[in-house]
Amino acid sequence: MSYKVSVVIEKDEYGYYAYCPDLPGCQTQADDLNEVVGNIKEAIALYLETIEI
Repeated sequence: MSYKVSVVIEKDEYGYYAYCPDLPGCQTQADDLNEVVGNIKEAIALYLETIEI
């Protein structure tokens, strides 16, 4: 099954922070952009696994 969700990525002095506004609590952080993108993909997949019936 395929899903589309919005992801917000922000950069600050500590690295990158990513979250999905449509999935409460689905968030992650990392030192670089590639890492945070991979982390948020994994977080989304795990989140969706918990709500599937």
